[in-house]
Amino acid sequence: MRHVGERCNVELATVGEVNDDMLSKVRTGQGFIAALDQSGGSTPKALGLYGIGEDAWSNDDEMFDLMHAMRTRIVTSPAFTGEKVLGAILFEQTMDRQIGGKGSAEFLWSDKQVVPFLKVDKGLADEADGVQVMKPIPGLAELCGRAVGLGVFGTKMRSVVKLANESGVAAIVDQQFEVAKEILAAGLVPIIEPEVDIHSPEKADAEVLLRDRITIQLDALTDDQPVMLKLSIPSVDDFYAPLIAHPKVLRVVALSGGYPRDEANERLSRQHGMIASFSRALTEGLSAGQSDDEFSATLAATIDGIYAASIT
Repeated sequence: MRHVGERCNVELATVGEVNDDMLSKVRTGQGFIAALDQSGGSTPKALGLYGIGEDAWSNDDEMFDLMHAMRTRIVTSPAFTGEKVLGAILFEQTMDRQIGGKGSAEFLWSDKQVVPFLKVDKGLADEADGVQVMKPIPGLAELCGRAVGLGVFGTKMRSVVKLANESGVAAIVDQQFEVAKEILAAGLVPIIEPEVDIHSPEKADAEVLLRDRITIQLDALTDDQPVMLKLSIPSVDDFYAPLIAHPKVLRVVALSGGYPRDEANERLSRQHGMIASFSRALTEGLSAGQSDDEFSATLAATIDGIYAASIT
């Protein structure tokens, strides 16, 4: 396998605060990025799949306490290590809390050698021109400053493409790169996530528009503005190979997008150089009622499968 790092020769003057060891791991390491950033409306569903019903909490604080306990159980499991998990994307509340007596980002890196990322978007605007752009992100500079201080390496932000509408796709991509430049200036590496809805009747055509517009924006970046991309698994195998090879791209990661985990792994395994960044597919099969040994065994099998699909 040819590593992304062999293709990405960017200088990182802008990302002055980035830990060089984290950068090297993200650029050349084998493995995948765990998405542990469910927030807001997705939290009850995630807890429900874990076996905790909505009658288990009476307010948002209690709900997020339960979610943090679930995430803590995952990242403190012996199965969750930097040998196969390159990074983990955190929700802001997770970043601000502790795991194992340390800040969550510090714990991930110092104890697990897993690179911490932070979800920074505030959700999606209403659909227009076949897409959902991101809502405004008030306080982004302050949030990025806190993240840098807490040892976070990068960020992640999501928007969604539903139809192959050229002006809509341009709006999605242009907004993502505009915000990415603010994040880079703060000393963090952005993961840009313009998801294509896997149920779109125009998925393949939308991916053509998306790849072309991303390429235009990548070509306009300077050598000290490296980015990562998080994309839906494409309809055409290796369709994103030109983006993986682009000199401004540190890594291209894939979301599971609603595919069952086994199908997501099989589809991903055909995308050479693309690695996983799964959320629901990572926690599939985990339950609050499992013993610690059962939980770790289930998680280990899941990690092994996602890892294998990510090193093709």
